[in-house]
This record gives sequence, structure tokens and C-alpha cells, in this order.
Amino acid sequence: MRPSPAAPPPEASAGSLKVLSRLGYLLSARSVRELLQTAFLICLARQSAATYGEFMLALSLGVILLMVGEFGLNLPLVRLLSDRERPAGEAVALVSLLKAGLLVLAWGGLTAFVGWQDYSPALARVVLVIAAGVGLEALASTFFTALQVEGRQKREGQVRAVAAVGGFGYGLITLALGAPPLVVALFKLVETLANLAGGAAGAAAGARLSWRRPSFTGLWNTARGGVTFALLELTAALYNRSNLIFLQQAAGAAAVAQYSATWHVVDGLSITVSSLLLQSVLFPLFVKLWDTDRQAVSRLARNTARGLLAAAALITFFLYFESDRLILLIYGRHYREAIWLQQWLAATIVFSFLQNLAGFLLLSMRLERLLLAIYAGGLAFNLAACAFLIPRWPLAGTALAIILTKAGLALVTVYFCQRRLRIIPVASLGALLAAALAGAGIYLALTGHVLRGFAEGFAMLPTLALAWRWWRQRELERNV
Repeated sequence: MRPSPAAPPPEASAGSLKVLSRLGYLLSARSVRELLQTAFLICLARQSAATYGEFMLALSLGVILLMVGEFGLNLPLVRLLSDRERPAGEAVALVSLLKAGLLVLAWGGLTAFVGWQDYSPALARVVLVIAAGVGLEALASTFFTALQVEGRQKREGQVRAVAAVGGFGYGLITLALGAPPLVVALFKLVETLANLAGGAAGAAAGARLSWRRPSFTGLWNTARGGVTFALLELTAALYNRSNLIFLQQAAGAAAVAQYSATWHVVDGLSITVSSLLLQSVLFPLFVKLWDTDRQAVSRLARNTARGLLAAAALITFFLYFESDRLILLIYGRHYREAIWLQQWLAATIVFSFLQNLAGFLLLSMRLERLLLAIYAGGLAFNLAACAFLIPRWPLAGTALAIILTKAGLALVTVYFCQRRLRIIPVASLGALLAAALAGAGIYLALTGHVLRGFAEGFAMLPTLALAWRWWRQRELERNV
């Protein structure tokens, strides 16, 4: 990518108010969506564990369809749109047309897969309808990417919030009316079509974006350039979701429901950080800065890594010790096995945060082929672990397979980033470990002497104090 002739944008500063405000818009919309989705899934889980398991399986297969449809094109689209000499409308048209064709092919493949798995007719219909809704998000994400590059995250947040209200509002109403599962399953199509319409209208209102007819040469070049990114996203979707397919075969929808009850919480937090902070806000900055100021990339990466580590430590602690209260309060007494599953899966928060940060940094360095090789190795390991562990110990094997996979991927991706940028200083890592151990000691000392909530709150203080210290150091460095 050619460096932009324009001066670096003011939002290049890691701690600028623009970065925080853009993150705030997306986080607000995400919060609205997560609250509505959580309410919908809780109502569904309490109404029928079997139906809840079927819906979660359908959503997981839909994510794979989405990854095929996106073909990894959103990441190179950021580079295309960042090139001020290239017409933005042409890039958006190319990517949209490619995604539409891929979605048709992926839909046919999913239909064949559903038939091969010999799902019941009712389950097959639910899977295909929900997966269609998830897959069409590939088209909406094209327009959202255009909005992100233009710095219009506020508009994206507005569209996503309205779409979430429409989709999950429909789902809650149909659940309350006792509608059959297939009718309820249309909720995802309602949300996605609203996102698609709103995103297209918002992007079309941009100063640089006007629709241009794509050329066949442009289609071929864009598709060829997106192959690596497509395989990246597909392998990521497969190693995150394949264990559910194995679990469905080994233990049925009821076991899928137990695992999904906690994975929805754990993975939701990881996706929030990855899609909002890293992909939608920081990744465009990494791409712009890599060719102009690599020292700024290094500083931004270190500050981000320290913040993510502190946040991951606090979230992991909370999810582990509050697993019984969270699961029983949210899902009810029929999901007791999800309690210990959440304690196991809480460890993936740390691994996911680091892996996602390192992954986007490798992409910014144009090392997507290296990242693909790492992900392909992770997928091969994951499938082998699923095939060995899940038939023997269905729930424990499902959790252990994803934990080992994410730990290995985090270790390898961070290693390559550490060699180039030193994103995690040894001193910072040691300080975090010391804070975590101090917190554990406080918790053990107070347990049995004060209320459980007080013990947990005091145990988090050392990590909170460290995070505050890091934040103050960053502010002082910026003002020097």
C-alpha cells in the first residue's frame, strides 16, 4: 500500500479523545445488542433447553457461513479505502459483489452439510434460516467498514442499535406469543436486513463514497488478494466452532445447551474487544501508522497489551468466582454443569485478548501468510483434540479442546510480535503476575471472614491499582 500523501490524521494518538469516542459509540451499540440478545437467549433457554441448544448450533454454523461470505475481504478493504487516490465506491462495489457470489455458494454447501449430518427436518430448517441471517451480515459489514475508515463509528453504532432492537424485539415478542421455533428463528434475518439497509444508506451519504460499476479485472484482483484473509477468517471460525459440531454428535442438543450457556458469556467478551476495540478502531490506525511511524505502532501496541492484560485478569477472576451465581441467576437450575464449564473457560479470556491483538498487528505488518500458517496449525490441533477428547468426555473435552487451542495460538502469535515490537515488556508482565498473586492471597485471607462480594472486591484492588498506574504513566509520557 502506498503511503497516503496527506498528513497523519489526528486520531493517530493512542489516547486521543477521538479514539475513545469512536470506541464509545460502538461500545454503546454493542451494549444495547448484548443486553437484548442476552434477554432473548435467557428466555429461550428457560423455555426449552433443547430449542436453545438447536439455536446455538445454528448460530455457530451461521458464523462459518459468514466467514466464507466475507472471504476475509474486510481487512484488505481497509487498505483500499485508506488509499485516498482510489475511488472508494469502486472498492465497496467490488467487495459487495464478491461477497454476494460467495454467500450463494456457501449456502449451497451448508445445505449439503445439513443433509449429510442427518439433522431432523425441524432442526434443518432452523439451522438454514438462522444461518442465512448470520451469513448476510457479510454484506452489511462491507458498509460498516467504509464507515469505520471514514471515522463515522457514530453512524455505525446508531444503525446497529436500531437493528438490534428490531431483531431481538421480534424474537422476544414471538417467544412471548409461543410461536414455533421456525418463526422465532426469523429474528436474525430481521436484524441483519436492518443492518444492511442502514449501513448502505449511511455509507452512501459519505463524502467519498458513490457507487461505481466494478470491472472484471478488479473483481479478479480483489478476490485473489482476499484469499489469504478468507482462509484466515474461515480457520478462525472453524477452530472456535467445530467443537460444537463434535459435541452435537457425541451428546446431543442438551449438552450443546450446557456448553453454550457459558461460552456465550466468555466468547461474547472476547468478540467485543476484538471487533470493537481492535478491528474497528485500532486496526485502521495500525495500518495507517505502519508505513509512516512504526515507533508509534510499538507504543500503541504496548499500551494496548498492558490494558488488555489487566482487563483480562479482572474478567477472568470475576467469571471464575462468580460462575455459580451468574449461571443459576441467568439460566436457572437446569444448567448446573455450565458452572464448572465457565470456571474452565474463563482462562480463554486472557488467551483470546492477546491472540487477537497479536493477530491484528501481524496483519498490519503484511504478515498475513504467517498468521494463516499459525491458524491452520491451530485448526489441525483443534480438530484432533476434538476427535480424541469429546467422544470420551463430551463436555470436559469440548472445553479442554478450545482452551488448549487458544493457549497455543496466543503463545505463537505473541512470540512473533514480541520479536518485532516487544508488545509485552517483561517488567509489565511480572508486575501483573505479582498483582494477581496478591489478589489471590487477599481473597484466601478474607474468605470465611467477610461477605463473599467484599472478598472478591478487595482481591481485585491490586490489579486495579496497577492498571491505574499504567494509565498515569501513559498520560505522563504523552505530555512530555
